Amino acid sequence: MPAAVAFAATAIILSLAMTTAWAAVTRGAKSGWVDTTWSFLVGAAGVALALAPIRDWPADPARQRLVAALAAAWSLRLGLHIALRTARGADDPRYATLRREWGAGWRGELFRFLQIQAAAALLLAGAIFLAARNPTPGLAWTDAAGIVIVLAAIAGEGIADAQLARFRKEPSNRGRICDAGLWGLSRHPNYFFQWLGWTGYAAIAIGTGGDYPWGWAALAGPVFMYWILVHASGIPPLEAHMLRERGEAYRAYQRRVNAFWPGRPRSD
Repeated sequence: MPAAVAFAATAIILSLAMTTAWAAVTRGAKSGWVDTTWSFLVGAAGVALALAPIRDWPADPARQRLVAALAAAWSLRLGLHIALRTARGADDPRYATLRREWGAGWRGELFRFLQIQAAAALLLAGAIFLAARNPTPGLAWTDAAGIVIVLAAIAGEGIADAQLARFRKEPSNRGRICDAGLWGLSRHPNYFFQWLGWTGYAAIAIGTGGDYPWGWAALAGPVFMYWILVHASGIPPLEAHMLRERGEAYRAYQRRVNAFWPGRPRSD
């Protein structure tokens, strides 16, 4: 199978799947199912491209399986977390913010937004593909580094999500800002670790000598995730929501704690 055919087929499937998610939301489904769908799609597309029999694109089978396993682990953890959170009643406030901004034409805007998400999923699946297709025979220290980075990212994101869930379950914390654990080092530690994982695929793709030209293109993964999380659909709408809900308490939290990069909290 030529690589162009594999990517074209993946693009069509991603677009159709996000169209299905759009149809569900416009008929009343919670917006959290959009992110659930997207998380599973990125992992599924990455695994499929990593393992697909691509003509004229040599790869080490052990590296292919390794990268596919990492992508599947990340996708399943995140997708199941969002699915359970959505099923229990919680929804993502970012979509409510976007819907208010879009106004009467929100359905058309949402459709375009989710097609952009489908394109983003293809880009990220491409980064997984490039890591899996590093043709260097045998596993090297960069593969080990990539494994450590991705697993640390999965663990860190899981810990951050668990800490926030525990904080919200405590009745005495109702209306308060979570600044416990990792949330005292970053206002969005889950986003930080989500970004970090994509640097692991880049490390595997580039390899020890950096002589696999396509490997450098895998840096598009962490670059894109940083932009989308920090400057686009991640932090900005979520923080706007929190400022409306918590007001001065959240402004104080913003003054104390970094938005993205973990660091020592400042005195308010």
